[in-house]
Amino acid sequence: MKKKVGIIGGGATGLQLAYALMEDFDVTIISHRTPEQVRSGRIMSTQVHFGPAREREKRFHMPDWNSEQMITSIHITVGDQKLFAGRLEKPALSVDQRLSYSTYAEDLEKKGVTFQQRKITEQDRETLGEEYDLVVDCTGKNGPIFPFPIEKELTPFQGPQRKCIVGYFKGVKPVSPCGVSVTVIPELGEMFEIPAEAESGPVTILFITAVPAGPLDMFKGIKSPDAFTIKMREAVEMFFPEIHSRIVDELFALSDENGFLQVAITPEVRRPYVMQEHQLILGCGDSVVLNDPITGQGCNLSSYCAEQLSELLVEHKHDDHWGEELGILYWNRIKHFVKEVTEWTNAMTQPLPGHVIQMLLGGAQDQVTADQVARWFENPSSAHQVFLAKV
Repeated sequence: MKKKVGIIGGGATGLQLAYALMEDFDVTIISHRTPEQVRSGRIMSTQVHFGPAREREKRFHMPDWNSEQMITSIHITVGDQKLFAGRLEKPALSVDQRLSYSTYAEDLEKKGVTFQQRKITEQDRETLGEEYDLVVDCTGKNGPIFPFPIEKELTPFQGPQRKCIVGYFKGVKPVSPCGVSVTVIPELGEMFEIPAEAESGPVTILFITAVPAGPLDMFKGIKSPDAFTIKMREAVEMFFPEIHSRIVDELFALSDENGFLQVAITPEVRRPYVMQEHQLILGCGDSVVLNDPITGQGCNLSSYCAEQLSELLVEHKHDDHWGEELGILYWNRIKHFVKEVTEWTNAMTQPLPGHVIQMLLGGAQDQVTADQVARWFENPSSAHQVFLAKV
């Protein structure tokens, strides 16, 4: 008889983990929203699926997306100076999570994965272990449900380092070659312009990461779609003139009334296992490894951890009991990569080191260097080596 695995959360991590486990285990996803509620709801954040994550999705046999907006480059601008467009090794892709999550959930249900719609209560937390051989907390940035202990070494901040302001827009002419445009305004924050696929068709994500209480943190009290659109146009005109020059006035609007979001995240890393009444509970994705979105690694790190966890569980699927030893093995498998991504991401929220600035300036003169910088985002280990280099 197959072991029962209960996955709490129907976001990127929980869905990917279900795909990876469904052939070897009896998988149930517990989510407080139905696919239709996800599809018609508010955007949750934004994701770019870089090459390594897309390769894992193929191995998990997840539905693929036919897109004319494959991301092939990273455009870097500092202040008002466009430095370069670095080429990615493999194309990346961004899809509105409302569309991707609902599509994945419907596909998984057809393939035999059980879904339960309910909110987890305190009583549920205490009894879930009786229903499943393993419970995995994939609740995302709003979690965790279980008391995974903080890893202090990887959790240096006591509050948000950026305010995240996201809108999915029509009416922005794309950059060429198609890619993510990153504009850094020292001491104020960043703008990420991302071509994406949504249910309504192609959109442009305008994603501001503003230093709290600074001039870019200008969306306080904005709650309506119209007010958000007006304020975004104002912010772009004031701080990002190159993007403003590509706005088509009569077409510029949110993709839909739920296509905007404001959130502030305090980065934190937790040890992803805990024992409850002699039962192992694991965490995966943002519920235990929550990084600032500034490096766009949420989806990619989650898919890496889901793959490592699924491989470990398959290796141990015939064990009589899953105990703390398995949790230790899981943490040891992912800790090095988690550390690299986290330390690089935390460094990106701070003033850039001098040797990194020199490398960025070098990319303006040398395409090989430009490509190396672009590939930080698909290979964060290489970024970690640069940022944390002893110079």
